[in-house]
Amino acid sequence: MNRIEYFKARLEANMSPMEYRNAIKNFPEGYVLIDVRVGPNEMKKEKLQGALVMPLDQLPNRIDELPKEKTLVLYCWDTWCTLAAKAAILLLENGFNAKELYGGLAAWKTLGLPTEELGSNQNSLTSSVNCEC
Repeated sequence: MNRIEYFKARLEANMSPMEYRNAIKNFPEGYVLIDVRVGPNEMKKEKLQGALVMPLDQLPNRIDELPKEKTLVLYCWDTWCTLAAKAAILLLENGFNAKELYGGLAAWKTLGLPTEELGSNQNSLTSSVNCEC
């Protein structure tokens, strides 16, 4: 792969926080934002607003909960975190359309974009899904 192909592939595989925000303004039903961070609950006090929580270590067992018809936008801690990329590989191998959110939680917060507190049940996807993980 030459550098041009690399950068094209990188742009195809990733989405910046602002690109994501613009995309959901135009087509909100087309995207699902997913927090794949793994770590102690005391470190995971917040998530990106509207994100589903599905840690990478739970993803293989919960993959059937995700919609194949939507673009799944995955994030982890920051630029150096590889959890979202690992999750994207798993999802792409299983027929999903997945992208990594550039910079993760750190970039999102730096841009002043909204977050929300994580409740005591960090495993629930939505209020309509009751996961007893």
